[in-house]
Amino acid sequence: MPDNRRWLDSDPEDFRAAERPPLLGMPETELAEEILSPGERRHPARSRAKRLVGRALVIVGGVLALGVILYAIDLLTSAGDVPRGTVVVGVDVGGLSRQDAEAKLRRELQPRLNQPVPILAGDVQAKLDPVAAGLGVDWPATLAQAGRQPLDPLTRIGSFFARRPVDVVTTTDRPKLDQAVSVLAVDHLNHPPTEGSIGFQPVPGSDGGVTAYPVEPRDGQVLNDLAGAANLIKDHWLDRRGVSIPLDHAPVLATTQGVHATLNGFVTPAIAHPLTVHGEGANALLKPDAIAAATRFTARADGSLGVSLDSEKLYGSLSPQLAGTENAGKDARMTFGSGSPTVVPSEDARQIDWDATFATLTSVLIKADGRDLTAHYRTSPPALPTADVGGLGIGEVIGEFTTGGLSGPAATNVKTMVDRVNGVILRPGQTFSLIDRTGPWQGFVPAPLHEDGTGPRVVGGGVSQFATTLYNAAYLAGLADAGHTEHGYYLDRYPPGRDAEALRADGSRIDLRFTDGLSAGVAIQALSDGSSVTVRIWGRHQYRVESRASPWRDIVAPSIVQQPGSGCRPSAGAAGFSVTDTRVRYDPVTGAEVGRETRVTRYDAVPATVCV
Repeated sequence: MPDNRRWLDSDPEDFRAAERPPLLGMPETELAEEILSPGERRHPARSRAKRLVGRALVIVGGVLALGVILYAIDLLTSAGDVPRGTVVVGVDVGGLSRQDAEAKLRRELQPRLNQPVPILAGDVQAKLDPVAAGLGVDWPATLAQAGRQPLDPLTRIGSFFARRPVDVVTTTDRPKLDQAVSVLAVDHLNHPPTEGSIGFQPVPGSDGGVTAYPVEPRDGQVLNDLAGAANLIKDHWLDRRGVSIPLDHAPVLATTQGVHATLNGFVTPAIAHPLTVHGEGANALLKPDAIAAATRFTARADGSLGVSLDSEKLYGSLSPQLAGTENAGKDARMTFGSGSPTVVPSEDARQIDWDATFATLTSVLIKADGRDLTAHYRTSPPALPTADVGGLGIGEVIGEFTTGGLSGPAATNVKTMVDRVNGVILRPGQTFSLIDRTGPWQGFVPAPLHEDGTGPRVVGGGVSQFATTLYNAAYLAGLADAGHTEHGYYLDRYPPGRDAEALRADGSRIDLRFTDGLSAGVAIQALSDGSSVTVRIWGRHQYRVESRASPWRDIVAPSIVQQPGSGCRPSAGAAGFSVTDTRVRYDPVTGAEVGRETRVTRYDAVPATVCV
């Protein structure tokens, strides 16, 4: 039955309105009022809010429903694929099936597997052969690192916009990799520190011209952690930027700025032109190459490059040019006529004071003009001035010895020795040195080494005969032996145990030294007539000297050597033996013994030569 209670409870006016048909064509506001309830007509703003909320709920519900549908579709369609956003060393494989992803990786990365790997280590860039280093890629394991598709909706939505890098899984032959890293370090990465400096090079075709160039400072570096470097290479060898390897550094002091400041501020002007040193009566030219050779550089803690000049180098360049302006000076000497010796006066030395001369050198070198120095001289007295000779008590021969058998070039060498030693004076306590007195090895000619004409030909051959003659004269004069060397084998022209050698087979010299241990000075007279040489020691008699030689002992017979060829010279050889020589010194007035010295000498046997 129809529910008539609604009509009974209704307002008559409402009843009448319900019976009226809709009024089409009415204004919108009037129409709204017509269809609204009385409560709605009383609160219109609240009514509109309700309608908006309703509509929003409908829209949200629709979106959620659509999202669920899309999520389900995406989940179903991407099951088993590589997660979106996955990038393997620059190759995007996100969203691909694992098979397609592996194919893409092989296609794009395979060519790089054989390409040299850039290695960045300190100030060095090098290359590493990945094949020789035993490096490869495990493709399935690389993709396995990417994991599975995420179930979290937010993560899946974010994967459309984010990139997720994944490293490759490297296969390695570790011994090969370790060896390759070791070779790489030694051959390319490691280098010692190079301290900043300045170098020079000659200018072709110029007379002593040079140019300067900077030696840039460079820290030293060394790869100590070889295992760590191998691990870095294994993990990053396919990175497009290469592999950076940390090294241990050895810093230098100088900086590039410090090197160039010295180069431009001092060195370049210093070698731009020659420098003239004005001596007394002669000038010397210091050329740019000589300046460069004498220049020394020192790196400083503040980064600068200090400069110093080697005075010895400068002296070596200038001294020969100014030698004629100097006087080396001379000690007083003796000349020997038919009677008593006479004195040759001494001469003061006058030589260049190089320290004073070079005092302003650095300030002059940086000048473009006025590059001149004045040589400073100093005068010094001789070690033995003329006035001192008279008090030395030299007036008679106290020791004399003569040897013969000289001939040929050996006689020339002995005569050269005679000229250099003749007239030398020693004070009491002063030591004579044959090498010091003969000076530079000049004026000597090639001759057989040994006094008997045997041995190789060397410059100065035969001078040992003079040394032996001088030694015996000093021995008989009672002078103290300060060092000498006997021959290796015995020569019968000398007393056993009383010989001295002055030259070796390689041309090097052997010194003979003795000391004036007497109460008076001594002078050496030496003379040669071409076949013999005589040495006399002048002074004042203080001892009478006797020589006592023991019988030979420990005698060794010479061996026999057969020598073929027409140039063979037969010889009887010589026995080897030991001998003791004793020098006894007596007081010439009382005859009492005042001292003795004993020396044992061993001579080797000389083989006998038989010509075949």
